[in-house]
Amino acid sequence: MLAAERFEERVRAWSIRVEETLETESSLMAFGTRGGLPVVLKVLRREGDEWWSGEALQVFEGKGMVKVYEHVGGAVLLERLVPGTELASLSFNNLDEEATEILAGVIRQISSATESVKAFATVEDWGEGFGKYLASGDVQIPKELVAQGQRTYMQLCASQQNVRLLHGDLQHYNVLFDAARGWLAIDPKGVVGEVEYEIGASLRNPYQRPELFASPETVLRRVKQYESLLKLDAGRMLRWGFAQAVLSAIWSVEDGLAVDARNPALMLADAIQKLLEQI
Repeated sequence: MLAAERFEERVRAWSIRVEETLETESSLMAFGTRGGLPVVLKVLRREGDEWWSGEALQVFEGKGMVKVYEHVGGAVLLERLVPGTELASLSFNNLDEEATEILAGVIRQISSATESVKAFATVEDWGEGFGKYLASGDVQIPKELVAQGQRTYMQLCASQQNVRLLHGDLQHYNVLFDAARGWLAIDPKGVVGEVEYEIGASLRNPYQRPELFASPETVLRRVKQYESLLKLDAGRMLRWGFAQAVLSAIWSVEDGLAVDARNPALMLADAIQKLLEQI
């Protein structure tokens, strides 16, 4: 069934009164009400990491996260966040330390989700991307860098402790402000791993402005904030951040994008490498 057909089906099935629609590359969205309650419908165009995000949202139970009212594969009905300001706006306005503190607060809230983890992918599953890239013959990312990223990633996977359900893509564009509930995460991918893994996505964002994050000084300041606020292992955060940055560049190649040394994720990997060499 086409995305547009599934969209109309969900509007009817969930009795949504549509006020406004929005189309993105990955989804169809409707803003409206159901029974007088402001809601957002999101229907994905194709299967991917977010296809079962409704199940992840249900596990998180609204703790640091947008609430889900209904969900099926590829579609969710959510509470509407107003005004919905992106956390990235703080970093863009020289308030990156405040943005990092807010992210830490969101991570603290959602890290309580430890149930029903068997239904979700693991960070080990996601790490299969390294091997696939090395076997693909693509040369956009240096093989030595991919191999180093893979070794680091697998070493971390094998030594994890206290694994739980994570958001999986917790960064500045996936945290919005709601006047009633404060800063909340949206669009979880749902992956099982240790909390140090969760930090990686925020280290390589906001991706539109790599000059804001792709420097050893900024990386170290952010990691020290997380270490202080969340009592996490700084060394593991840095190593996860490096390996995930390489994996993110691989995902860009898989999506058909051109990747070179100016890729924001690879710029971050280079910055973290400089820090790891000093440890």
